[in-house]
Amino acid sequence: MELFEQIRRDRDREGLSIRALAERHGVHRRAVRQALASPLVPARRSPLGRPAPKLGAYRPLIDAWLEADRAAPRKQRHTAKRIHRRLVDEYGADVAETTVRDYVRRRRREMGWAVGEVFVAQVHDLGVEAQVDWGEAQVDLAGVRTTVHLFFMRASFSGAAFCQASLVETQQAFLELHVEAFEWFGGVFEQIRFDNLTSAVKKVLRGRRRVETDSFVALRSHYLFASQFTTPGIEGAHEKGGVEGEVGRFRRNHLVPVPAVATLAELNALILAGCEADFARRVDGRQVTVGEAWAQERPLLRALPTERFDATETAAPRVDAKSLVTVRQNRYSVPVALAGLRVSARIGARQIQISHGGAVIASHERLHGRFCTSAQLDHYLELLARKPGGFERSLALAQERERGAWPDAFDELWVALTERYGRSEAARQMVDVLMLCREHGPDHVVLAVRGVLAAGAHDGRAVAVLAHRAQQTKTTPAPLSGLQARLAEHARPTPDLASYDQLLRRLEGSHDA
Repeated sequence: MELFEQIRRDRDREGLSIRALAERHGVHRRAVRQALASPLVPARRSPLGRPAPKLGAYRPLIDAWLEADRAAPRKQRHTAKRIHRRLVDEYGADVAETTVRDYVRRRRREMGWAVGEVFVAQVHDLGVEAQVDWGEAQVDLAGVRTTVHLFFMRASFSGAAFCQASLVETQQAFLELHVEAFEWFGGVFEQIRFDNLTSAVKKVLRGRRRVETDSFVALRSHYLFASQFTTPGIEGAHEKGGVEGEVGRFRRNHLVPVPAVATLAELNALILAGCEADFARRVDGRQVTVGEAWAQERPLLRALPTERFDATETAAPRVDAKSLVTVRQNRYSVPVALAGLRVSARIGARQIQISHGGAVIASHERLHGRFCTSAQLDHYLELLARKPGGFERSLALAQERERGAWPDAFDELWVALTERYGRSEAARQMVDVLMLCREHGPDHVVLAVRGVLAAGAHDGRAVAVLAHRAQQTKTTPAPLSGLQARLAEHARPTPDLASYDQLLRRLEGSHDA
């Protein structure tokens, strides 16, 4: 534009010829004529497509393949890349892949193929709708590469999303995670959109009608939300595009690199922290953050019911001679005092809770598979105190080490005790040290063990002394306040000693007599 302006100015002021203007400004005479004709630079014309002579002989063949694709399954049709590969491998064609791509794109449009799907922009009211979906991710769980299932519930208006991981994608996990999602959001959406997953739908009928599972109907009745199901197939995925995109976005932002965790609970704590961190992000095209939009949406949700929906199942197993109960073909430990008794088990998708006499006595992460065992060392301490020889090779200790819950300081102390007292007494003292964890907590006991090792006082009783001292140091007396008022509550009248003096005088008189 500036060049055109200068050419027009020189012609107006100096009356230079087109040739002179071209020489002065170093341009072609055609450009000078364009500048004198209009102050606006003319739009550049798009270059005409090249004839692509190397492709010419193969164009009828490509057209035939594309026409045959009309009758082929949708997922087994030719892509431009596959067409190029066949031309090279089967016909020895010397043609560039970009040339094939350009031709295939143009021919598909000319043949009436749907080149790309077009979507309608949507708006969502505050607090009205959420979308639910499952996804998958890879994690290193206790040192083993594991596929976990990710449950998502996403608020359509704000984009706030809840996510948790499960080892299985069962109906029970589906129901339990709905309960956790509602509690995390602090309310219930009026409507939730689902695809046609079997946890909720037994049969797909014509249109939007569905035959739903009894458990899903019970969940919906408890929280009083309305459910809407998408069209079956890939087309239905676009009807809940918000949560479909959320699965990949969350995985890329919070699960890369592949997280390494010891337990599923640790993984879910990591995931929940990612959900809360996403409140600070900004969705494309919006002026406010997700957290600011959620602050507007949150007060409009339906209040949670007073009682929590219970998706657990129950069982009443008997404790065997190894202090284990069998639930769904897997075994879980309980305190040894309950051996031979029948207990109650509440079976969740991710946790098994065992009770006796109305009190919870054990809680385990649920095992999936068959003939697996989950043993907790604390359940066997009373037995190991009487049979210390079984401590070193116990399954509970081995699993404690696998979970990373056995500190290195305990092994150092065990070695030192063995050298000083022998294997049996060392094991007995280690059991006493573990029992201290019940009273003082494992963190205080570990610190006490490290203190004993540093001092060279290799004795279980020394650990107990340090643990008690640390507990006393931690507990500080409450400061004295309002002392006068507190003393006044215990005020008593001054004692009168006149009667006592009279008694003394009488005693003195009797002695004189």
